[in-house]
Amino acid sequence: MKKVLVLALLALGGLLIWRKVQADRAELDLWTEATGSEN
Repeated sequence: MKKVLVLALLALGGLLIWRKVQADRAELDLWTEATGSEN
């Protein structure tokens, strides 16, 4: 039972990290698009 709980926590942590990375990437794309169009 303890292993299942640890795996669930690791999966949840991985999911949160993945979502954070995706959000940061989307924000970077928007920033690049907004600043790149001026040049």
